[in-house]
Amino acid sequence: MRREMDERWERRLRRAVVVVVLVLALAAATVAEGGGGRRHAYAAMMYMGTPRDYEFYVATRVMMRSLTRLGVDADLVVIASSDVPLQWVQTLKEADGVKVVTVANLKNPYEKQGNFNTRFKLTLNKLYAWSLVSYDRVVMLDSDNLFLQRTDELFQCGKFCAAFINPCIFHTGLFVLEPSMVVFKDMLHELEMGRKNPDGADQGFLVSYFPDLLDRPMFHPPANGSKLDGTYRLPLGYQMDASYYYLKLRWNVPCGPNSVITFPSLPWLKPWYWWSWPILPLGLQWHEQRRSSLGYGAEAPAMLIQAAIYLGIMVVTRLARPGLLRLCYSRRSEKSISFLHIMVKVAALWSIFVAHVVPFFLVPRTVHPLLGWPLYLLGAAALCSIVTGVFLLPALPVLALLLAISGSLFVMAFPWYSDGITRVLVLLGYAFCCAPVVWASLARVVSALHSLLEREAFFPRLGESTPLSESSKAY
Repeated sequence: MRREMDERWERRLRRAVVVVVLVLALAAATVAEGGGGRRHAYAAMMYMGTPRDYEFYVATRVMMRSLTRLGVDADLVVIASSDVPLQWVQTLKEADGVKVVTVANLKNPYEKQGNFNTRFKLTLNKLYAWSLVSYDRVVMLDSDNLFLQRTDELFQCGKFCAAFINPCIFHTGLFVLEPSMVVFKDMLHELEMGRKNPDGADQGFLVSYFPDLLDRPMFHPPANGSKLDGTYRLPLGYQMDASYYYLKLRWNVPCGPNSVITFPSLPWLKPWYWWSWPILPLGLQWHEQRRSSLGYGAEAPAMLIQAAIYLGIMVVTRLARPGLLRLCYSRRSEKSISFLHIMVKVAALWSIFVAHVVPFFLVPRTVHPLLGWPLYLLGAAALCSIVTGVFLLPALPVLALLLAISGSLFVMAFPWYSDGITRVLVLLGYAFCCAPVVWASLARVVSALHSLLEREAFFPRLGESTPLSESSKAY
């Protein structure tokens, strides 16, 4: 009997040991997931399904690396949907030191709203930030934030804090939250119930979920480092709209520290695109952060290949004999010849337009502007050289538009404007002066084509040899 009792106690002891081991393992996993005991996190989200997935991936990496360079005392977390490429996830983890939390995409119940924009379909994944319960506070970020200094004092804010860029609607490009599974589950329930959402995206939902934030007090971090409770408005210095800068060409935000720049503009005007500068003065500042943190090694091979191809095109068109590029035709009626002449002029003008447009879309989108613009200008010049060779046109009128574009870049990049209005006025003045020159150049192109066609320099009779025109010899 005693032996049976001893065996029973021994089994119970073993079970207790197993339970303790499981609890300790779970605690260790929680600590590892929570960043080795760190109680705070900066978080961003990534999802697939838009034409700009790669650009946002690059932007997220640059933002996370900039936070590392600032020495923030918090974990860096990316909430990634399950369809994010595994290579991207591994790069974030191994190269950037980011903790990746993989989630399933939340179904957006607002897709059938009349004003719904499909690019916001998966932005409700941002609600997963409330499920990061291993942290006391989380600062949730969009990828278009540019950090100027540390903002760790935000972790002292309350259960929910956001800044108002719009006078009446807070912005969800950066907000502070206290993770809570209770709140997270309630949000999912509200999604199922179809809570009112003006834009069908994360911002509309959160504005509806926290409707009284406008009436809440402004956040001021306690000097003793303690955490606040409740909800607060964040000073505008934590979400400085880039458009404020474009007006004055300097920051003048008296409300709070000037810590974070946000770019809530059209998708194609985000700062990571190479054409963002000098069109938008702050584009270069973002690219300088990328240059100092991530670099441009990923785009370098494509840029070198393009540059080599463009230089090869210019050499070939320079060495090729213009006679080999001529078109031939047999004698037809005068009416047919007139129509053919018109078609040639249209083809030449259209070719000039295409020569200026195509290289723009071939340059890798996220390269540095000081690399992207020269590559574009080189590509446009190379394709224009094909046009001058095929149609036997004078080079300067064909390149007039490209030269005007180059001049506009210098006008926009001039660093000593007093304010944004002066900059715009000078640019408009430049455009006003350039427009007649470009128009005259196009007229010169048409006139040159007309002269060549009249002399049948382009259309010798089949089987006949026609001497080169003076313009052809000059070429």
